[in-house]
Amino acid sequence: MSEHHRIVIVGGGTAGITVAARLHRALDNPDLAVIEPSATHYYQPLWTLVGGGVAKREASARPMAGLIPAGARWIQAEVTRLRPEENGLVTGDGREITYDYLVVAPGLALRWDLVEGLEGRVGADGICSNYEYDQCPKTWETIRSFEGGTALFTMPPPPIKCAGAPQKIMYMADDTFRKNGVRDRTEVIYGAATPGIFSVRKYAETLDEVIRRRGIDARYQQRLAAVRADEREAVFTGGDGKESVVGYEMLHLAPPQGPPRFVAESPLAGEGGWCEADRATLQHPRFPNVFSLGDASGLPTSKTGAAIRAQAPVLSQNLTGVMAGGQPTATYDGYTACPLITGYGKLLMAEFDYDLNPAPSLPLIDSAKERWSWYQFKRYGLPWFYWNVMLRGRG
Repeated sequence: MSEHHRIVIVGGGTAGITVAARLHRALDNPDLAVIEPSATHYYQPLWTLVGGGVAKREASARPMAGLIPAGARWIQAEVTRLRPEENGLVTGDGREITYDYLVVAPGLALRWDLVEGLEGRVGADGICSNYEYDQCPKTWETIRSFEGGTALFTMPPPPIKCAGAPQKIMYMADDTFRKNGVRDRTEVIYGAATPGIFSVRKYAETLDEVIRRRGIDARYQQRLAAVRADEREAVFTGGDGKESVVGYEMLHLAPPQGPPRFVAESPLAGEGGWCEADRATLQHPRFPNVFSLGDASGLPTSKTGAAIRAQAPVLSQNLTGVMAGGQPTATYDGYTACPLITGYGKLLMAEFDYDLNPAPSLPLIDSAKERWSWYQFKRYGLPWFYWNVMLRGRG
């Protein structure tokens, strides 16, 4: 079984669908195929609000068939091997797909297995996570029924998708504990593998103040290495290599994350197993008919939907230019954004570039200030924009 397409996009997530829609609008009747095994597309940024009890998880899911551009071929299969030397790939059901141009955008893999003792325990024994569709409602169940003790929130070593998510849910939980009258008998601990609360100083200053006023015990350079679920203990490895054990009544974690295996084991992989891409043009440095964006790419910026929104038009313009016999001319400056919820009705909009310089979309508004309006935009505006504009190749 084999087939050929002029353009093949690996991945039907945010990056893959956005680029597919843009290419479909830019080219006349493109021979374009999207390879994606899932029948459902998820707007994952909503999962924090599901875990915080203010949104339904069903609102984050839509059928994949309704998002694939009309006329594009949907190949519902997993990719198991990439063969860029042959301009081809292999799927899990044995098909060989060849292409003229390839876009690599399969997202990343959640590596629950990298935390000893964790697999099979998420969703029970006080352990929860907003990083899976089936699990985020259990986060809210755990938070609202919490009666006191130690509430532990963890952040793995980056890169991960939406690096602000591990702390967003912590602030919402802290609000809920106060509302339910259990905060005075609760210790909130943030165990993060990072050296600080945020990589951009302007936003870190605000978040440090949030941590201080809430009385949260923030512990940095602490990597979650193991969970002893029966004893409700978390084992951390510090930056100095020493182990420490933290008992908990509730544990919310973001799992370690990495590139999909078929990307990491392919000739397209660079440092860390991520797909190589020129940081400006998004073109592969060794295979000029290959481009990459989104979470699977090795672009040195945060892995967020906002980054994809900035990357997609650059990739689309450069790919169509190369198809026409030219060279890439559009450039990406590393823009990304993290709408950081700091409590119910509060949000600061962290926007920055490759050099970690603030890059606010509205320069006259202090993006490091917590605002009710930004929270409403996150809750209502961004989902509408995502489904109706971004995934349609319009924004």
